[in-house]
Amino acid sequence: MRRISSTFRPLAFVLVSLSGLGACAGPLDSPGMVSAGPMAPDPIPPADPADQRGLEAWLEGFRPRALAAGIAPETLDRALRGVRYNPKVIERDRNQAEFTKPIWDYLDSAVSDTRIANGRAMLARHRALLDAIEAQYGVDREVVVAIWGMESNYGNHRGNMLLIPSLATLAYDGRRGAFFESQLIAALRIVQTGDVDPARMTGSWAGAMGHTQFIPTSYLAYAVDFTGDGKRDIWSENPADALASTAAYLARSGWVKGQPWGVEVRLPAGFDTGLAGKKRRRSTAEWSALGLRTAQGGALVDHGPAALLLPAGAKGPAFLIFGNFRVIARYNAADAYVIGVGHLSDRLRGKGPIVAAWPRTSRPLTEPERIELQRRLTAAGYDTGGVDGLIGSQTMSAIGAFQRARGLPVDGYPSVKILEMLR
Repeated sequence: MRRISSTFRPLAFVLVSLSGLGACAGPLDSPGMVSAGPMAPDPIPPADPADQRGLEAWLEGFRPRALAAGIAPETLDRALRGVRYNPKVIERDRNQAEFTKPIWDYLDSAVSDTRIANGRAMLARHRALLDAIEAQYGVDREVVVAIWGMESNYGNHRGNMLLIPSLATLAYDGRRGAFFESQLIAALRIVQTGDVDPARMTGSWAGAMGHTQFIPTSYLAYAVDFTGDGKRDIWSENPADALASTAAYLARSGWVKGQPWGVEVRLPAGFDTGLAGKKRRRSTAEWSALGLRTAQGGALVDHGPAALLLPAGAKGPAFLIFGNFRVIARYNAADAYVIGVGHLSDRLRGKGPIVAAWPRTSRPLTEPERIELQRRLTAAGYDTGGVDGLIGSQTMSAIGAFQRARGLPVDGYPSVKILEMLR
């Protein structure tokens, strides 16, 4: 699991990289798609001899650090013997072509009719397994299956690159060396436990593994042996260990069974959208007193304290989000991902689509425009916490303060209109 920076909370748009969103970054599901079975790992293309020599020298320096971290000499010999520099992962790392994707386009793909149909088929196919996982961990099966669908298209896009060469190459490369070295040590520790042979440890180019795309450190912390065969095998064609590991992760993160991730709501006319924000939690009674109703116009059901989220600003759908929203965000911090998982899980339960219309005629800001927005807000006295093009909570607060000062509806949404007003 991964992967989008916790600093960035995508709202009406999603910044997607090639390493970022599992199956959602690839083609839409095919009807009835099922795993074709194990495949040979992708071959490592030839590398510049200087790069290979550099990697080998780096591995010599890495060995004492790995030994100090508790990796046995025989594990290092077994796992690192003959490791080759993989130029493909560096190319992928350097060319994560960021593109701006509105949340409605993202959800059209993430919660497509085909993905819903395939998810329902998986719920039926694995009913006994999911019964057992839900009974043990207390996590709703539809959420586990939704994560499976989002991360690997129900096991069809698990990644087929050898992880140890990929992680060694990325750690040596140095751009995010400390992170990838920590993942390499974790991967070696997994090999040392006997859970998987290095030749079978495959995944994405950036280290995410198995049906639900655990990175090595998350695997060590949360993976479980649900089948009882002595191995935590998230790579197997049998998804049992992977799905149970995901449930274990959510359970340990505080999942409350039966609580929704969120509920779409209808705001009354003249509602103060400045009350929105993930940290501004109120009781259901308070939200009801402010005039909020379900999207269908009914009374709100009390599922505990909730915050109001406006993922496309004041002109799009509104959601009351509960504690389970934050639990899914532990798996991936992007708001769009959490909404995708939550909404897909709702559809797998038989609930309907989002009622309110998305503002599909709007366009999200480009990265240069986001940087300009932060720069202009800062210059006008509204602190964004830095100028990096990442729209986090502080930038949203700064936008909200600007909107309030101008007498505008306050939603913290980084729109073209706000940028034009700042120019």
